[in-house]
Amino acid sequence: MKFPPLLLHTARRRRRPGSFTAKWLAVATAAALALTGCTPAGGTSKETIVVAIVANPQMKDAVSLQDDFKARHPNVNVKFVTLPENEARAKITASVATGGGEFDVVMISNYETAMWAKNGWIDNLQPLADATPGYDTADFIPTIKDALSYKGDMYSVPFYGESSFLVYRQDLFKQAGITMPAHPTWAQIGEIARKLNDPSKDFAGICLRGLAGWGEVMAPLDTVINTYGGQWFDQKWNAKLDSPQVKAAVTNYVNLLHDAGQPGAATSGYGDCITRYSQGRAAIWYDATAMVSSIEDPASSLVAGKSGYAPAPVQDTKSAGWLYSWSLAIPTTSKHKDAAWDFISWMTNKDYIKLVGNKIGWERVPPGSRQSTYEIPEYAKVAKAYAKPTLDAMYSAKQSTSMVNPVPYPGLQFVGIPEFQDLGTRVSQQISAAIAGQKTVDEALKQAQLYAEPVAQSYQEGGK
Repeated sequence: MKFPPLLLHTARRRRRPGSFTAKWLAVATAAALALTGCTPAGGTSKETIVVAIVANPQMKDAVSLQDDFKARHPNVNVKFVTLPENEARAKITASVATGGGEFDVVMISNYETAMWAKNGWIDNLQPLADATPGYDTADFIPTIKDALSYKGDMYSVPFYGESSFLVYRQDLFKQAGITMPAHPTWAQIGEIARKLNDPSKDFAGICLRGLAGWGEVMAPLDTVINTYGGQWFDQKWNAKLDSPQVKAAVTNYVNLLHDAGQPGAATSGYGDCITRYSQGRAAIWYDATAMVSSIEDPASSLVAGKSGYAPAPVQDTKSAGWLYSWSLAIPTTSKHKDAAWDFISWMTNKDYIKLVGNKIGWERVPPGSRQSTYEIPEYAKVAKAYAKPTLDAMYSAKQSTSMVNPVPYPGLQFVGIPEFQDLGTRVSQQISAAIAGQKTVDEALKQAQLYAEPVAQSYQEGGK
């Protein structure tokens, strides 16, 4: 079944300053200037699709299993472009927003999906999914499915889904006579992390992201800001990054890293914390629930089976955490849409979950996408410690319970507006500088506020 691409050239002729599309093009232009050129080259006599994905462990597993896809679709050749998260975001956004057409499949998230669907940049996947025997979109975890839908249809489908929680070394807690609270606060976590911190042995009391990037340091930090009562913008679109609540949240985060965090925290991202915790060099880690695929893998982790899990720490809210999904979409510019869907449906179906479990290990299964995953006996056995905490975190991550004050934008660990890729990145650079000790928190937030105010003004003037 083929679906004709949208006439993007028509949309381009109608773009006007301040429009939704123009804002994304501005973001894409800025991103494109920072790229170093990773366009795939070459081809084969087969139909070739180019797939752009993030270089996280679960995605690397998919690349390693591609022979299974080739066996099922011998006439489709897959060329992967695999990049670190920040680079992938920039390149994918630049390509899709400008109609570059380099990619047939792109890895995006619930941040982009609805906005890009509204703008006509990605295809509606619901008809394709509904026409694929056994694909079963009703099996997707409801909160994730909703987050990847626009007007009731899915425009991207989840490879994995996540919220955030704490992982901690149960064995070390027991040795130290420490009990993890059932619902920890940031004050409690700070006290515990400082007790267990031992820099002389390169052992961190806690690992937290510090690497600049709206999807790096800002992801966990935004949940701290939320539970402290902070906001990026209030209901009247006033920028609030210099508020006392935001200052308290950021100060706590920065001080905790200075006192009990990993060395070089300002350059530590998700992958760095996976490595540190998996190698037994951190007592606590607060991050994405998807971490379990790596830290519970006995083939690569020295602490598999030694961890406990607790909810995201809070301050002034009932819960915290985020809701996120790495998902796959088809740009409207793709000329190989049938083959692109064949690949997407392979990488996101029930059989793929079993393929990972049987070929690589059940610990490596992409979590948080399908409800049926948690009903597989082999997975239920290895996931006994973290299955319920994962699902609890995903279902409880809501603005109504994770934020003190209402906000005019969607998102928990991001602000669901086109400008956030650029704004969030620039603010994150200020935060990383504060973590590195290059400036104070006050200085960082003063500059962050200056970045946010023009965005706020554009929304106050009706430029949504």
